Amino acid sequence: MAKIKTKFICNECGCESPKWLGKCPECGQWNTFLEEVEQKEITSLSKGLSLLSKPELLEEVSADEGERLGTDIKELDLVLGGGIVKGSLILVGGDPGIGKSTLLLQISDNLGRKGQKILYISGEESVAQIKLRAGRMGVAPGKLYLVSENSMDNVSIHVNTLKPDILIIDSIQTMYSPNITSAPGSVSQVREATLELMKIAKKEGIATFLVGHVTKQGAIAGPRVLEHMVDTVLYFEGETHMSYRILRAVKNRFGSTNEIGIFEMGDKGLTEVINPSQMLLSGRMKGASGSCVISAMEGTRAMLVEVQALLSHTSFGVPRRNATGIDYNRVMLLMAVLEKRVGMQLGSSDSYVNVVGGIKLAETAADLGIMAAIASSFRDIEIGDDTVIIGEVGLAGEVRAVSFIEKRINEAAKLGFRRCIIPYNNRIRINEKPELDVMGVQNVNEMLDYVLGGK
Repeated sequence: MAKIKTKFICNECGCESPKWLGKCPECGQWNTFLEEVEQKEITSLSKGLSLLSKPELLEEVSADEGERLGTDIKELDLVLGGGIVKGSLILVGGDPGIGKSTLLLQISDNLGRKGQKILYISGEESVAQIKLRAGRMGVAPGKLYLVSENSMDNVSIHVNTLKPDILIIDSIQTMYSPNITSAPGSVSQVREATLELMKIAKKEGIATFLVGHVTKQGAIAGPRVLEHMVDTVLYFEGETHMSYRILRAVKNRFGSTNEIGIFEMGDKGLTEVINPSQMLLSGRMKGASGSCVISAMEGTRAMLVEVQALLSHTSFGVPRRNATGIDYNRVMLLMAVLEKRVGMQLGSSDSYVNVVGGIKLAETAADLGIMAAIASSFRDIEIGDDTVIIGEVGLAGEVRAVSFIEKRINEAAKLGFRRCIIPYNNRIRINEKPELDVMGVQNVNEMLDYVLGGK
């Protein structure tokens, strides 16, 4: 008998090795190599989308953007770039219980009411369980077809028989191909199943949603090639014990990757949050020091976010530092600027900085507001409840201009704020008269004079 050949594949990045390795040389992860039987036959991995493909001149290629299919969920359509594109492959990832299946059932409900034929294939739940959840959510039967299946061969048969407009796979880690001997969820199985679904989506023009499990580090489980093969990658963020969810696009071949959608989880599913700024500021305590409102950009949307800082005298030689929702190293840099350029002795204080609402700030336009919150807590002087602070801060303490300043100011005016502190270079370039009092500052000391009265 011929000897069975095996190989070891990294479960994180798909790196192959003839022997087991403790640390992956590609991604650097430990204990991720799994043994799999090497396939002798040529599987569909070696096949392309078409056997009759030929090179074409760019000017001769006919490209039609096609009509997007709206889901009637404005936040989702915004993240997708305007709606679902025919033949697209969309991967939805998130923690267990975050609302992935709930969102897909709501999409099925809305599209079914429009006459679209939806095939929902679940590898984790029975059709009875899905029907019970759909009943709690008030999903109309419409043209929603349910099937519980794991085999990719049977999935292909169901798709060819029913010919749906929308295909939902929940989840891709439970699908397996009989041609692969490894277990479902392994690198080979996930890669093979995704490639088969990609061919179905592109050939038949079926918009396909894939649900992906995530690891404890927050990344989608399986090989990294999974995210490269799909057209769009959506991440559901948020804590399962909190009602608010954020849907973020980290890859989108048909739109921007900067947009986010905000939802609230309720008894009957997810509801859109039309005014996220009002939601994020709804529980703000008035008259408390260490609280500052900033205007952050998420894609083309301006949002008002509260930044909180708490400084207290430390009982130890080394003060404790903590930052939630913003880069820790950025906060340390801003505190160093306060010590060097303003003269605040922060070395004897524990410091905690938090962005309210689970929002993660990545842009530097929040620098000035973070420094204002830290200074407010350190001096125990409150910042006015009607003040919004925007600006990037350099190492010399100078305040630099930021982008989309008009949108940020208009969002603050819309929610009733009466004073906005912005960089001086932005102030002199504003053409239209703002609806609120706008002050331009050139350095951190000027900003602190305005908000803390020079104390």
